[in-house]
Amino acid sequence: MQTYAYGDWFMRPSIRAFLIVAILALPFALAACSGGQVAADPPRPALVVHPGPLDQGAQAFAGSVVAREQSPLSFQIGGHLVRRLVDMGARVKKGQVLAQIDPKDVGLNVDAARAQLVTAQADLQLAQAERDRYQALAGKQAVSRSQLDTVDNTFKAASARVQQAQAQLDVARNQAGYADLRAPSDGVIAQRLAEAGQVVSPGQAVFTLAGDGDREVQISIPEQRVTSFKVGMPVLVELWAQQGHMIPGRIREMSPVADVQARTFAARVELPAGTSVELGQSARVYAADGPGAGLSVPLAAVFAKDGAPALWVVTPDPHATSADGASTGSLHLLPVRLGPYGEERVPVLSGIKSDDWILAAGVHLVREGQKVAPVDRDNRAISFDAAAPSTAER
Repeated sequence: MQTYAYGDWFMRPSIRAFLIVAILALPFALAACSGGQVAADPPRPALVVHPGPLDQGAQAFAGSVVAREQSPLSFQIGGHLVRRLVDMGARVKKGQVLAQIDPKDVGLNVDAARAQLVTAQADLQLAQAERDRYQALAGKQAVSRSQLDTVDNTFKAASARVQQAQAQLDVARNQAGYADLRAPSDGVIAQRLAEAGQVVSPGQAVFTLAGDGDREVQISIPEQRVTSFKVGMPVLVELWAQQGHMIPGRIREMSPVADVQARTFAARVELPAGTSVELGQSARVYAADGPGAGLSVPLAAVFAKDGAPALWVVTPDPHATSADGASTGSLHLLPVRLGPYGEERVPVLSGIKSDDWILAAGVHLVREGQKVAPVDRDNRAISFDAAAPSTAER
């Protein structure tokens, strides 16, 4: 029989078992002493991630954020560019003057057209007076009918020349207005293609204006993959500035003709309305080979309930924060349908969305409705968006 020294009494198995039972029973004893009220546990840190793309290697296409409406701006007349009033990146308003051509020549054209109008009006007055005299003489049978017709035709010709001179003056005035290049809509100057002192021709691009409104991601699809892309096809977009955050999108436009040099087909990916992106941001577009097979989660995130796979999804708690001011949320178990398991990840065929926050560690140590303080893989607190979570059917 093993013996223990007096100082080693706590090493005896019976003593250790008693201490363990006493420690485990302590919370219940405290709850009984306080009338059965157990203090709510503070939100515990929880590692969460967004679902990732299924196959990041073969399915990723590099792209950049562009405006849906982007157009080159040019003068309708040629001339010497004397002033450039905006730089690349400047935000402009509709009707704002962006650049100016030397107005001297177009001003002279206006003066010449105005002088021609004055001359035509003087000829018209003379012709009208001559016609009035001949009409009076014709009433007295002093002139023949043919002479009256000749004078009347002269009056009509003079009237037509006045109209012609007036139209030429209007054209000259419009030309003078074209000396100012104005923004056709609100937007941002994406490119500057001319400088002051340069002689520009009509239609030569001076600026490129990215109009305010929806933003898209422009990608190039290799010709061996173009048959798997269709307009309206859902894809996932990941910004380089927000890696790990997947934005749902769809193919809005595809070029029917390949680029002559690169042999790729240009495509535009539509982003959800209100998506906060900046022009020129780098992005990657992920496309799935099959419908609904575009998302995946780490293997450690999979939980089994009654033999069926499920994932813990964090629902943000409105107006609730942890002790350090970070956002908190509640855990809810969602049944999912999984694809074949990989070495590190498993595809999720249905049950979650790309913007869901998924518990990625400790899935067997939590319970339904438990409060958590979500953190990322660098142990940084995650702040949920102020918008309410989507209630769309999963």
